[in-house]
Amino acid sequence: MSQPDTSTTETSAIPLLPARMVNEYAYCPRLAVLMWVQQEWADSADTVQGRAVHKRVDQPGRALAPAGEGGERERIHARSVDLSSERLGVIARLDLVEAEGRLATPVDYKRGKRPHVDRGAYDPERIQLCLQGMLLEEHGYQAPSGVLYYAASRERVAIKFDEELRTLTQNTLDDMRRTLATGRTPEPLVDSPKCPRCALAGICLPDETRFLRCGPVPVRPLAVADPPGLPLHVQSYRGKVALEGETLVVTGDDGATETVRLRETSQLVLAGNVYLTTPALHELMRREIPVTWTSYGGWFLGHTIGLGHKNVELRTAQYAASVDPLRSLAVARALVANKLLNQRTVLRRNCKSDTPPETALEALKSLAAKASECERLDSLLGIEGAGAAHYFRAFGSMLAPEMAVDFDFETRNRRPPTDPVNAVLSFVYAMLTRAFSITLSSVGFDIYRGFYHQPRYGRPALALDLMEPFRPLLADSVVLQVINNGEISSADCVRAAGAVALTDRGRKAVVAAFERRLSQEITHPLFGYRLSYRRLLELHSRLFGRYLDGELPDCPQFLTR
Repeated sequence: MSQPDTSTTETSAIPLLPARMVNEYAYCPRLAVLMWVQQEWADSADTVQGRAVHKRVDQPGRALAPAGEGGERERIHARSVDLSSERLGVIARLDLVEAEGRLATPVDYKRGKRPHVDRGAYDPERIQLCLQGMLLEEHGYQAPSGVLYYAASRERVAIKFDEELRTLTQNTLDDMRRTLATGRTPEPLVDSPKCPRCALAGICLPDETRFLRCGPVPVRPLAVADPPGLPLHVQSYRGKVALEGETLVVTGDDGATETVRLRETSQLVLAGNVYLTTPALHELMRREIPVTWTSYGGWFLGHTIGLGHKNVELRTAQYAASVDPLRSLAVARALVANKLLNQRTVLRRNCKSDTPPETALEALKSLAAKASECERLDSLLGIEGAGAAHYFRAFGSMLAPEMAVDFDFETRNRRPPTDPVNAVLSFVYAMLTRAFSITLSSVGFDIYRGFYHQPRYGRPALALDLMEPFRPLLADSVVLQVINNGEISSADCVRAAGAVALTDRGRKAVVAAFERRLSQEITHPLFGYRLSYRRLLELHSRLFGRYLDGELPDCPQFLTR
């Protein structure tokens, strides 16, 4: 009895493939899967120019009549023609079809200049054009050749659909379907010249993945700029944010207004009782600009986004790993050990006393080693607690002596904080939680499913997990900066019912310092290139995703020097 062909069954379940994605697959299989399956996308100068070139072509023109219905010699120029074929398993939008009777020629527009290579063009473009010709033939036309039009040089290049090209096209299409049926992301290209100009280089991370898998290899700098926008913080008690054209209009308590361009806004942070109009919210969701809601005191309440990231593959890997006790423990060990070592580095760097706190430094080093080998989650909690006790016992040694009168610090306390230093710490930790929540959501994670912090209603457990190693670097350092540099004073704190909170002025000063810290550039200790902390949060989150889906053997860590 013959066995059923399971490979055919698996590939037949795959929906129609866009011809453009077959082009991308021929160029780089990993790129095609990231774009089509995981729905990843990032603009570059090339993609923006490409959209501009297609803007005119994509305007619907004369429809393409079924083959044989027009006159035998009638000439037709049809734009933005949608065709599909169940037999081929392909769907495409043809930029232009030039037809005369049953003879049709697909014309595909390209952004750049004509390449002077054999066969007139590169294989990915030839394959995409050939697929368009095969689709026309499926609909009754004859398509022996096609044309590639290069907008930059204004040249038409004729491509003949010979047997060799048709075989290459069919093999590429079949190979892509087999790859998709496996459910795995293809390996990154190795030291390929295609990578630096790729729009998805900062998402694919080919060199970084190889470095963490294979040991030290040359890592090319990420040619990915930070987002052009910055977070907009609004904390007026009865403030209002409205939409006016391409700007957000912010009205304060006193009636004064300020305008901020939407394209310069990366997220909107609303503290307390701030009114956001429905048109403004709709436009922010359309542009995938998240809105973060916090209490007036800075507690992170949640965020509003549009449809969210479509990468269900990443969330599936996250859920599978989070319910595995051994993998959860491995993640938790790495996070706690990383945090303890970064606390030790910050303490060693910033100590203001003549005698370094050797006891705390040695304890943190020893506890980090124990955390790396811990076999139980409850024991790991104890190790982290012991490390926090040593660290915060020595925290006061990092404060400038002249600030000791206003900012005396003995130990960490919260809910509510009972002294100014703890009030600033709690406020900055809330901002760091917000920053990681937004970053993780934009990458595609479920922020409420963690590994070290256990799920609890309304708690962004994954954000709290991944921010642990960054607390000393991005939160504690900001607290030290605003206090030691005199950016805030005791007048910026209010005391009531045994609790301490920041005033409006104090919050503004701390928010400004935190955003400056995120924009600060550093040299990555492993990869050697410079990037901002803001960009680092995304890089670290994406590498963590690579670990969860099995591409990296170990949980990525960030140890500052």
